[in-house]
Amino acid sequence: MSPTLAGILFIASLLLALAICYKPLGDYMYRVYTGTRHNVVERVIYRLLGVQPDSEQRWGAYARGVLAFSVLSILFLYGLQRLQNHLFLSLGMEPVEPALAWNTAVSFVTNTNWQAYSGESAMGHVVQTAGLAVQNFVSASVGMAVAIALVRGFARSKTDTLGNFWVDLVRGTIRILLPIAFVAALVLVAGGAIQTFADHSTWATLTGGEQTFTPAAAASQEAIKDLGTNGGGIFNVNSAHPFENPTSWTNWLTIFLLLVIATCLPRTFGRMVGDNRQGYAIVSVMAIIAIISIGVTQWAELSASGTVPQAIGTAMEGRDVRFGTSNSGMFATATTLTSTGSVNSFHDSYTAIGGGMLIFNMLLGEVAPGGVGAGLYGILILAVITVFVAGLMVGRTPEYLGKKIGAREIKLASLYFLVTPTLVLLGTAVAMATEVGRSAMLNTGPHGLSEILYAYTSASNNNGSAFAGVSVNTPFHNTTLGLCMAFGRFLPIVLALALAGSLAQQAPVPASAGTLPTYRPQFVGMVVGVTIILVALTFLPALALGPLAEGLL
Repeated sequence: MSPTLAGILFIASLLLALAICYKPLGDYMYRVYTGTRHNVVERVIYRLLGVQPDSEQRWGAYARGVLAFSVLSILFLYGLQRLQNHLFLSLGMEPVEPALAWNTAVSFVTNTNWQAYSGESAMGHVVQTAGLAVQNFVSASVGMAVAIALVRGFARSKTDTLGNFWVDLVRGTIRILLPIAFVAALVLVAGGAIQTFADHSTWATLTGGEQTFTPAAAASQEAIKDLGTNGGGIFNVNSAHPFENPTSWTNWLTIFLLLVIATCLPRTFGRMVGDNRQGYAIVSVMAIIAIISIGVTQWAELSASGTVPQAIGTAMEGRDVRFGTSNSGMFATATTLTSTGSVNSFHDSYTAIGGGMLIFNMLLGEVAPGGVGAGLYGILILAVITVFVAGLMVGRTPEYLGKKIGAREIKLASLYFLVTPTLVLLGTAVAMATEVGRSAMLNTGPHGLSEILYAYTSASNNNGSAFAGVSVNTPFHNTTLGLCMAFGRFLPIVLALALAGSLAQQAPVPASAGTLPTYRPQFVGMVVGVTIILVALTFLPALALGPLAEGLL
């Protein structure tokens, strides 16, 4: 079998598996978030938190719950890192220095999971499991909760409540993320992933030499980080390490886990608004963007120029020989189309166009299918902008799902869209304009700019993957990237919840002959076009100076 055919079958099988899961998993998540009964474990948690689970919150209270939980999580994780030398199973690790502890705490709480350090040589078992792995769950659950709150804004009428944040957080964690992660961890262990708390000396004995890694529960954390579309691997090389990703089929499973929940959430959306066609329209937008991205990346990497790549039929620098170029490219596409951060290849080694496509994936807002929850509320806000544009074209007040998109709604949607470009471009500009910022670059010229642009794009979009080839573990980059992660996460969440609250208060508008059908191919194409055009107009100058300029050299 040729490498090209093998790559096509690999991608096709992934798409088929996701299509099979779309309805059952989407329907299950619908039942989770609309059910009225609380199980025993949930009731215990609510009692400990002092939460009244049957009471509902306005959008402001919902947002305060998100922010309060996140701030406390940042403080707790920061404290764990600063005090880790006093903790049980610290493995002799020194306290993490303040700027890096801030960066890491914000990174994991914002579902970014950017790592400016080598996990195996910087963090002990307690920080890895009680700190980072816990945030892999709950930060993903926060994103799902916000998405569900926005969907309730579309589904409800003449009300000022959006549900209960604490209930949505607990249910998403206990009923969705934990069960799937548990099963996935068992499968990964069966596939050869390491599941142990062995310390350095044990591994030195087993391997006959000094080791600087500790495979602490690698299978469990791999399943957690993949399911929550997070990075944050124990090992510095992440999913290229055989302890985390042993074989080609575990690589397939890893990509599947990156995509499955975010892909199935549009079904949940369709069920909640009472029209499954709306869910199919949204998932179609995601699929079209994803397929375009996969095609461009595969073409760029498999047709790499140069004597050696042409002689062997592909470029293998920075790729794991177990996976090859095609499967590595698929992983890179999936990880940048979602807020994942996990990698199995060295993105800095990609071709100019291939690397540029990975940056563009994140600049799209990671909506194809995007992060767990974040992808859904991101694409829904782009749909709101699309119907507003369509309304301007025909001179009619825009409507979406029976809700008018007036001045308040479009202002909130526009501000949501502008947050990320502001952070990306401002962060990149400051880094490139200062000596301390440029000193992190390992390359000069367009490729060096691409390294910095990728870093601030990844942080501001809460992705977490790294182009690498750039040394960002400095006080300057730890601080600025941490700020980008914090503002890039919480400002959009507040704006999305404010939009949800505004929509929920409206009375439904009856459909008429002038209403734009938002379930037809015409609307799907419009959302795809508006998404790509908005991002291209915003970031084309930066991309032209970076990956596009490099591609012309």
